Amino acid sequence: MGTNLFGPYEFHRDEFLYMAMGENLRLWQMDFPPLIALLSEGTRYLLGDGLWALRLPPAVLSTALLLLAALAARELGGRGFAQGLAGLCVLASGLFLRTGNLFQPVVLDQLWWSLALFALLRLGTTENPRWWLAFGACLGFGLLTKFSVLVFGFAAAAALLLTRERRWLATLWPWAAAALALLLGSPSIAGQHNLGWPLLNQMTDLQSAQLVRVSAASFLLDQAMMHAGFIVAAAGAVGLASGRLGRPYRLAGWSAILAFVTLLLLQGKSYYAGPVYPVLFGAGAVLVERIRTPWWRPTARWGLLVLLALYLIVLFPLGLPVLKPETMERYLVAIGFQSAAVTNVGAQERIPQDYADMLNWREQVREVARVYRGLPPGDQERAVILASNYGEAGAIDFYGPGFGIPGARAFVGSYWFFGPGELPGEVMILHGFTESQLSPYFGEITAAGRVTHPYAVREERDLTVYIGRRPRTTLQEAWPRWRGQN
Repeated sequence: MGTNLFGPYEFHRDEFLYMAMGENLRLWQMDFPPLIALLSEGTRYLLGDGLWALRLPPAVLSTALLLLAALAARELGGRGFAQGLAGLCVLASGLFLRTGNLFQPVVLDQLWWSLALFALLRLGTTENPRWWLAFGACLGFGLLTKFSVLVFGFAAAAALLLTRERRWLATLWPWAAAALALLLGSPSIAGQHNLGWPLLNQMTDLQSAQLVRVSAASFLLDQAMMHAGFIVAAAGAVGLASGRLGRPYRLAGWSAILAFVTLLLLQGKSYYAGPVYPVLFGAGAVLVERIRTPWWRPTARWGLLVLLALYLIVLFPLGLPVLKPETMERYLVAIGFQSAAVTNVGAQERIPQDYADMLNWREQVREVARVYRGLPPGDQERAVILASNYGEAGAIDFYGPGFGIPGARAFVGSYWFFGPGELPGEVMILHGFTESQLSPYFGEITAAGRVTHPYAVREERDLTVYIGRRPRTTLQEAWPRWRGQN
């Protein structure tokens, strides 16, 4: 947590959004699964608004993933070496380092998938049918977190049909698990139904802007780059699915493999496959521990641990924001890994996108506040602040009260569902737009401020703050036409 107390970065743009979602919580009418919004409100109520406070839950959950990998190894008969190796594989993963330090649904998604796989392991060990209910509960909480859990649900159902564990279908337990998952996840489903299935529009935009760039080769290469223990996990998947670690565990193995293959075929982002790794690390570590050839023990064992530790040392600055932006840029050049600074739309930045997305927000709000205070008192009373994206709007909502300015409106993503407010927009402070974007809507546009940062992401690097007057329509009239923009 020291990186969040003393580090050079602030909140991530996504974190602003999730805090805003919590403040505008409507459990049955959310365009995204609501668990992250609930967690945001609970965290802020108990711990306050500090960066360290918001990032404490993901740190704890990430630690739970490490422990879960070790528990999976123990469940499969692994001793101390296997349990330690499984935990080290989680630690030596750039993905798990990064998600453990960001308040995002990703780490929750990883936890629910991993717990669901662990429940399948326990089902194989104990034959206790109540583990089906634990499995269903994990899928239900997963549905409250991210809709990607549907991929894992599909994979587990297919694995059930492919293995001898299909015998469970003659009982009520798998069906009860499915019913429990749908019951727990019902707020997410209801939100989609009540808002006209915004997920479909989100997926279309994601596919056209980001997923279209994902190839099978890049997906597989990224797995090896993100996870130092990728080979250990691959061995674990094969060991579980083949029955080498025990036939009752084939259901878990095939569930993980089919989920991975489904994401590969759907051109999912590389990190989408992350949730299958902790349990697979545990399974693979058991196989490594069982190697009996003379040359393997103990030198090769210790060599493997040393390699993972070295990988962790090199990877650490990429997983946690410990280096200042200019130092991070030099570090990427020194290790020849500038590709880590390529964004999800293919643009080359100077530092990794997540870090660039943690810069310049307070400065933006300070400049917007300066422009706002420069308005005549009458204009201040009727002024509306409109931001071009949820990061800018969320930052204004979070930092704005400290600068004495009202909250922001934005017609993109979740912010569209928060509505235009009551003011018609006779005077508007417009942040993050270009003049050409604004000219169709205003009779008068004046540049009033500017904010820059050399290491911010490209769309936030050099921004002009405009004042718009003489609008051609009210916000309330224009708002319906702007739905679905991202």
